[in-house]
Amino acid sequence: MSDAGGATRRRGRPRRTESGDTRDRILVTAREEFSERGYEKTSVRGIAKAAGVDPALVHHYFGTKEQVFEAAIEVAFAPALRAPEAIGEGPLDGIGEQLTRFIMGVWENPTTRKPVLAIVRSAVNNDTAAAVFRRLIAAQVMRRVAARLESPDAELRVELAAAQLVGCAMLRYVIKVEPLASADPEQIVARLAPVVQGHLTGP
Repeated sequence: MSDAGGATRRRGRPRRTESGDTRDRILVTAREEFSERGYEKTSVRGIAKAAGVDPALVHHYFGTKEQVFEAAIEVAFAPALRAPEAIGEGPLDGIGEQLTRFIMGVWENPTTRKPVLAIVRSAVNNDTAAAVFRRLIAAQVMRRVAARLESPDAELRVELAAAQLVGCAMLRYVIKVEPLASADPEQIVARLAPVVQGHLTGP
């Protein structure tokens, strides 16, 4: 196939000036497809069709379905992945409240909650999606928070704190157990933060 200048372009490849917009469109579409259908029911062909591109182009930019999913997670989880930055470099005696308040803020915001919730559901229901999720969260969040703790079991402490926060989020936003589901966010932070603090810096 030739363009107006006579140069030949391979099938499925956009002009360089179009590539950035095309890649972004594929990524947004992939996030929507994974959110609506889950990991198992989403395919590269389906993503390509929804984005209006050739499947070869999806493979060109992202590789396999697993790699597309990982890229989509990074976009959807962008706010949560900033947790290590949000807790700053302050005293460790306040890290529990900082982390709890930050993560609760991500879940409380409808804009960030929807994609995060959809990705978590995919990870719960599919082993491949779960492996990608673990790899991304472990590398970009847990290990970076653990690096701040002065403890030989820092990674375990962070994982226990994360389990506390994720468990609360699942009960509140997914299973919607009352009265937790309707409780004031500040009340939840007040009760949860000391527990998270205990996991991170307690004996």
